[in-house]
Amino acid sequence: MTIHYQVYGDGEPVVLVHGWAMHSGIWRNFAEQLAQTRRVVCVDLPGHGLSAEIPEFTLESVCEQLSKIVDSKACWIGWSLGGSVALAMARLFPEAVSSVVLLASNPCFVENADWPGMPENQLDLFAENLSADCESTLLRFLSLQINGLPEFRKLSKKLAAVLRESRMPTEKTLQGGLAVLKQTDLRSALADLRVPVAAMLGEKDTLVPVGIGEAMRVINPDLHLSVIKNAGHAPFLSHRPELIESLIDFWESR
Repeated sequence: MTIHYQVYGDGEPVVLVHGWAMHSGIWRNFAEQLAQTRRVVCVDLPGHGLSAEIPEFTLESVCEQLSKIVDSKACWIGWSLGGSVALAMARLFPEAVSSVVLLASNPCFVENADWPGMPENQLDLFAENLSADCESTLLRFLSLQINGLPEFRKLSKKLAAVLRESRMPTEKTLQGGLAVLKQTDLRSALADLRVPVAAMLGEKDTLVPVGIGEAMRVINPDLHLSVIKNAGHAPFLSHRPELIESLIDFWESR
């Protein structure tokens, strides 16, 4: 299997893991800025961007592929679905992880009686609609990530343009990613982490409720929590300076 990745800059290593249906191009401007002081590795998840598809898109198989491209411990920054990957990497391949940043992410995406996540039927609806019209379903999902922000139109065009830069993942890969979001519960992995961990959440995120930050702190009291004011689900696009400031604060606090 071939995992595609791009490297920017030099310094302490950082791995950026994109979210569902996207590819590493979504990070480009953010990565270039981080690369002023860090070695930044932007990966395409299996079946996304230029990375080869794998038979089954599960966290275990994804992490096995990603483990082959790292040669030293790195800070893993996972956006949305990428946060699940980062937590799973810390659990399965601890020798590759020096710290974890959950960016607009959390260990359990679906709400239940004691967890403020997404309604399960919202993910079910995306799964049903993928078969009917894959591209339109993806664009609707992307619009949810920036819904309500003042720069909605500008960011919407940016997301759509990045999505179309590369081939779209197959329906099989997309359904696999949705299954990970729906079925994965990594709260025990968050509780057991033995490396520094941060959660950086958008105040106006409609997919990962900002209140989930305090719920994560209950699980892991050492969690470094940052709430980015007025940001939605993609703060590295809409609030880049604030996010970089939060990252620097986290790295320095370690």
